[in-house]
Amino acid sequence: MQVRSYTQSGRAFAEACRVIPGGVNSPVRAFRSVGGKPVFVSRAKGSRLWDIDGNEYIDCIGSWGPMVLGHAPELVNEAIRAAAEQGVSYGLPTRQETRMAELLCAAYPCAEQVRMVNSGTEATMSAIRAARGFTGRDKILKFEGCYHGHSDCLLVQAGSGALTFGVPTSPGVPADVVKNTLVARYNDLASVEALAAANPGQIACIILEPIAGNMGLVPGQAGFLRGLRELCTREGILLIFDEVISGFRAAFGGAAQLYGIQPDMVCFGKIIGAGLPVGAYAGRREIMQCVSPAGPVYQAGTLAGNPLAMAAGYALLTHLRDHPEVYDQLNARGTQLADGLREILARRSIPASVAQAGSLLTLFFTPDLPGHFEQVMTCDTDAFARWHKAMLDAGVLLAPSQFEAIFLSAAHTAADIDFMLDAADTALAKTAFPR
Repeated sequence: MQVRSYTQSGRAFAEACRVIPGGVNSPVRAFRSVGGKPVFVSRAKGSRLWDIDGNEYIDCIGSWGPMVLGHAPELVNEAIRAAAEQGVSYGLPTRQETRMAELLCAAYPCAEQVRMVNSGTEATMSAIRAARGFTGRDKILKFEGCYHGHSDCLLVQAGSGALTFGVPTSPGVPADVVKNTLVARYNDLASVEALAAANPGQIACIILEPIAGNMGLVPGQAGFLRGLRELCTREGILLIFDEVISGFRAAFGGAAQLYGIQPDMVCFGKIIGAGLPVGAYAGRREIMQCVSPAGPVYQAGTLAGNPLAMAAGYALLTHLRDHPEVYDQLNARGTQLADGLREILARRSIPASVAQAGSLLTLFFTPDLPGHFEQVMTCDTDAFARWHKAMLDAGVLLAPSQFEAIFLSAAHTAADIDFMLDAADTALAKTAFPR
């Protein structure tokens, strides 16, 4: 195995720590939960990423999901170049925003109107405000381990970076802000029904990741999601799907299409900008008409509908719409990796499990596949850290947290997956569970 140096990344991290909190601009990038230091990126193309020390990796982070075609696809690059030549920001409307909204509405039957924002956090925060304004109710319901961005009312038993660092509820969030946030157990319909019964006529919305990706990959069970839809319809509660991770990745119509369940509202993130900073929330016309200037629910943003993000996202999404075979390729690569990992675990009698939803995967260092937050928390995070380090040294870049997913792209080849499996076999044998 090649001996890798991380000297330049180490120096860059030390420099960053002097001027950036923790040396990073998003917590999970710090590699702290795996006992390491971050690699600093030089460039990326296709399935590959290179750090500033010159190390090459097969990248399984993919900017946390949006690089569904791999890094720097020419169709996206060309769209960005053409848009940039016309100006990078106007603070005024463009026809491209309308075209993008039409595309999102066509993909999601519940999306009759769309409002563009700048991030997934803004999308979920704004969708909840609209839901409260539409229903006239204050309480919301979320699930343990589901992460919907860092807005105050949602940082209660959250996943992603908050879970990685053991801070499910962040300091700086006043108790009064979260007093109307109810928390249920994921994939446990009875826990939701109990909260609805205890708060009759008070819950504005239920928000969830239909395919949870921020406590590791924990897919929603079909019966659970159907039960939520029925409960929400019965109780006048709006059902919001947070598809920041699953949107346009699980299927062109996301988890809503995959499960055949129509929410009242849906939230999107960076994938609709092909990786550029963007988000959107959408819903039934009567709900979205509550949003200013059509209605009284205020939400605004100078950079919302940024022309570069709209151009890049439109190029990516129209390609996915016109080439459905991309999803067959993504699913095939995901299955190849998942089946290979399961074979290694069984052959080596390693007490771990593999969750897969198409091109999303997580190797959980716990023998039984988790279905909710409490089960996820039984994972051996020390074993994950050892495995992560061994995979990094072998040239496979995984998300630096047990509580994140592997993101594959259409640029990952069968040979890439074979390389990853060989590396995983060696890494698991030598480091994850030493005999």
